[in-house]
Amino acid sequence: MSDKKNKPPPKLGGWYSHYVLFVLVIVYIFNFIDRNILSILAQEIKADLGVTDAQMGFLYGTVFAVFYAVFGIPLARFADVWVRRSLISLGLLFWSLMTALSGLARSFPVLALFRIGVGIGEASASPAAYSMLSDYYPARLRATVISIYSSGVYIGGGIGLFLGGLILDTWTSAYPIASEAPFGFKGWHVAFMAVGIPGILMAIWVRTLREPQRGISEGLVSEDHPAPWKVLATEMMSMLPLFNLPGLKRDGASLSRNALAAVAITGVALLLMYLTGSIAQWIAIGIGVYVVFSWAQSVAVRDPATFAMIFRSKAMVYTMIAFPTISFVTYGIGFWTAPLLMRLHDTSAAEVGMYIGLGSAVGGWLGVTLGGTLGDFMKRRHPAGRLVVGYIAVAGTIPLVLWMIYTESLMMAFALNLVHHLFSAAWPGIPPTTAADLVLPRMRAIAGAYYILINTFVGLALGPYFMGQLSDGFMSGGMGEAEALQTAIATSMGIFAITLLFLTLAWRHLPKDEASRLVRARDLGENVEQVA
Repeated sequence: MSDKKNKPPPKLGGWYSHYVLFVLVIVYIFNFIDRNILSILAQEIKADLGVTDAQMGFLYGTVFAVFYAVFGIPLARFADVWVRRSLISLGLLFWSLMTALSGLARSFPVLALFRIGVGIGEASASPAAYSMLSDYYPARLRATVISIYSSGVYIGGGIGLFLGGLILDTWTSAYPIASEAPFGFKGWHVAFMAVGIPGILMAIWVRTLREPQRGISEGLVSEDHPAPWKVLATEMMSMLPLFNLPGLKRDGASLSRNALAAVAITGVALLLMYLTGSIAQWIAIGIGVYVVFSWAQSVAVRDPATFAMIFRSKAMVYTMIAFPTISFVTYGIGFWTAPLLMRLHDTSAAEVGMYIGLGSAVGGWLGVTLGGTLGDFMKRRHPAGRLVVGYIAVAGTIPLVLWMIYTESLMMAFALNLVHHLFSAAWPGIPPTTAADLVLPRMRAIAGAYYILINTFVGLALGPYFMGQLSDGFMSGGMGEAEALQTAIATSMGIFAITLLFLTLAWRHLPKDEASRLVRARDLGENVEQVA
């Protein structure tokens, strides 16, 4: 399906481009309201459903992340061939519905099922948005624009904390006896429904956006794909275990290599189950890793140019390892800060939600916007200049987060939550921008999805869970609930050593890989023809 009736904006970066950016930021705000509200509701859900810290980290991170990452790949490939605004609209409709339905859950498995739905729906948004915005703005502003879009992470996350805490305390005050509340709803049930329903209406607004001509920002205009739905079906089949095997065989991929990978992944998953006792966590991660391996194997034979541009660029590979390790810490801190302060300072969900939510929204918005602007500024001075933002993020996050979690003053903790976001939130616009710079326009959404996939597995699936698992371990060793979580957060920041290593490796290779982009593409058989 093409969208020829929708003309591209009159000029790159014009008023309509700003309007599209504004709407897509709101979409991303909804994305993270629905995702992050679970943090402020965690204590009540734990008490109501009888679950542990590790299970809550699994629910917030792994359950959501595996399906978000896995479905992100076929939906991103679909975004590269279909109408991107329509895909975003449908995804928003679906994940908002799943969020609202989370308010009907009465057990942990049912709640997990609806969170899976939220993850699948939200997977549609960012790859398509990255691609759209790359066609609405010139490349020189790409990091700034993607960073402004990424500010929705912090604004939405902050609003989710604020609204969740407010609704939770208001409902509990009105109905202290749950059996007397309408339909037996508890505060966390109502919070999910209250934030989910408005997104259904927002989906209609998104559908009215104009679709830009793909590749127009770089003069590399792409033709409409003749069979986009066939592409989606093919990509979906390539992701599903067992169903992917006939396709791999037809495409000429090695089934023996696939089987060997499955055995190796199963072995590692079984070992981790034994070491941690978390069966569901490592089953989910194992399935996700196998699916991603199978997809990459399929792409290597079906679209070798895309595979090579992504997986054989050292700059791409190192960048996609470096920044997700920052995300490991920031996702974990983003989820566990509110529960930690409630444990340490014996305060209410409404107070923590208001101050932490406001600090995260304001600090995150400033941090990610300034980080993107600084990245574009540094890019004009050095080909790898945007990576400087990663170093700054690490240098500022470590001392400020440690201060925040160990201060005895609740007000100081609230203030430090805002300040640390100026650093910890500075980087999200950099990796998708770098990915877009290293591939052709027709590959942008899939490259963005590759980044999201790695970021989601390393950051979202492992960060909150790992901190929760450490917290449970420290508690079993005799620490109190608050001290255990505090120590878990501090310990987890050791992963920044890996961040610094891979940032340095990416810095060495990025100038050469970006400069050779078109040459490498032509050598791979791509018809690269620049137009005015």
